[in-house]
Amino acid sequence: MASLFGNGGYSFSSGSEGEDEDEGTEGYRKGGYHAARPGDRFAGGRFVAQRKLGWGNFSTVWLAYDTLESRFVALKIQKSARDYAHAARHEIELLSAAAKADPTNSKCVVRLLDHFKHTGPNGQHVCLVTEFLGDSLLRLIRYNRNKGIGLSRVKEICRSVLVGLDYLHNELGIIHTDLKPENVLLVSTINPAKDPVRSGFTPILDRLVGNQYGGAVISFSEKMLKMRARRAVAKISQRRVSLGGVAAEVDKERNLDGISLKCKIVDFGNACWADQQLAGEIQTRQYRAPEVIIGSGYSYSADMWSFACMAFELATGELLFAPKCCQGCSEDEDHLAQMMETLGKMPRKMATSGTRSKDYFDRYGDLKRIKRLKFWPVDRILVERFDFTEPDAKGFTDFLQPILDFTPENRPSAMQCLKHPWLN
Repeated sequence: MASLFGNGGYSFSSGSEGEDEDEGTEGYRKGGYHAARPGDRFAGGRFVAQRKLGWGNFSTVWLAYDTLESRFVALKIQKSARDYAHAARHEIELLSAAAKADPTNSKCVVRLLDHFKHTGPNGQHVCLVTEFLGDSLLRLIRYNRNKGIGLSRVKEICRSVLVGLDYLHNELGIIHTDLKPENVLLVSTINPAKDPVRSGFTPILDRLVGNQYGGAVISFSEKMLKMRARRAVAKISQRRVSLGGVAAEVDKERNLDGISLKCKIVDFGNACWADQQLAGEIQTRQYRAPEVIIGSGYSYSADMWSFACMAFELATGELLFAPKCCQGCSEDEDHLAQMMETLGKMPRKMATSGTRSKDYFDRYGDLKRIKRLKFWPVDRILVERFDFTEPDAKGFTDFLQPILDFTPENRPSAMQCLKHPWLN
């Protein structure tokens, strides 16, 4: 499940995507993960681990209770090897700058509250403490069974994300480099029962409870987990009985009314200062900009491309581009072909401008190995595949099309997008 969190990413989610599968035991060794348990204390006892929220290639993330401020927080525990510690310090630098320049916490970027080092059996781990947030946009998409969440909700989410991107780009000089639904979290949860703030969840503060009869010492958290497991099994059995023959209902959209869609951008593990770029290849595959694929350099506009792909996915429930290796061509080539089938031919100047352009294009700007492209533009996809009305498809396409310009310099900024008529 690590792919859901990107390259070393993580989720500050109350019901994380990592809850169905775990990270396995292989990473729990010298230089690897810290084996935290509910009730473990960190930073001199200030933060008490409650339950694991998610995990990534670089870290695990826990719901923790801040005993000093009497609040729930997200605790990210980095692997202990030197490279992971370096990555964590870089992330702390970026998030510290974001928090310092946003005293009112209104810029739609996750807020760093504290950081420290924790020594365990596998080494010394850098730990980041951030505000506790809700579910990811990926979870929201899946919650609505990949049916799309409705354009009014898409607009609401887009406003928050664009505020965050404008802040990162214009005020801080930061490129996120991995914007996708997993890395944008709702401020509150989809299911209030899973939200410790709204559900009345009692923090685990004492990990060990002694046995007065001299038997084994039993973890209080283990008792709670066993009780919850029994309740969960009972609920599943009850649900199976009550659902009976309603299997056909699973494909229907769910009611999203009452869910707050205010959200924040998270996971700065791959982010960079615009003038200190760290990696040539950035972004998760499906949200990767064309300039990154061909190696022609990137800037803030790469984030905007990812944003447009994400907006399409929120509206339809499906990926705009889903490349794969095909017979006689690479995943990159299939990706570029899908882009051109949707957006038209890439300008020759752009197609031949990258360090890897010759791998994919001839001197005329045509793909070398994929010759037959079937043009199916965004507005027609929305109408013919997703049953959008013509006016809805036109309005949404008018918003997306400029952001999906092959030439990065032509794409609008986050602030320009916030002023677009479709959002207002």
